[in-house]
Amino acid sequence: MRISALIFALIACVSCSKPSWHMTDISGGMPKLKFHMTSGGKLVTAEDFRGKVVALYFGFTHCPDVCPATLANLTDMLAKVNHPDLRILFVTVDPDRDTDVVMSDYAAAFSPQMVGLRGGRNELANLARTWRIAYSVEKGPPYEVNHSNAVYFFDREGMTRLVTTDTSNTSAVAGDVTRLLRRQ
Repeated sequence: MRISALIFALIACVSCSKPSWHMTDISGGMPKLKFHMTSGGKLVTAEDFRGKVVALYFGFTHCPDVCPATLANLTDMLAKVNHPDLRILFVTVDPDRDTDVVMSDYAAAFSPQMVGLRGGRNELANLARTWRIAYSVEKGPPYEVNHSNAVYFFDREGMTRLVTTDTSNTSAVAGDVTRLLRRQ
């Protein structure tokens, strides 16, 4: 009888536990999304995205491999989720070459739900520091740009929820994002 009660209690605990995330849950470990940058020459702030689930990624448009692969994976995730309240924010770490027009065109080539963001040196440095993104631009020759490869995900209130450095499993990323979209 005691063994049956113990087994029933264990089953009850397991069935009521929350499912795990594919990405790393960092809820409460990072600040709320906050920034002032430009998109298409217009001022954009984090407040413009409240009510939406947001992914934040830093990179540059001249990147030969990692940035376009990550953005392609995020675009595939967007298609899997298929929800109007999802945005990908792509922040350039190379604002000298990535003008507002270049950023807008580049982001739009991936998805209308992707927004290219550009800031001055101070805005970029502050945002990157907040999200622990390391980056460097050596104007050379050769012209070299390096940066961290993390993607942060925020809930509808702008609270940091998840982070990943691997977007290759787009179905798993889409599953996590779908869960964020369901939370009100």
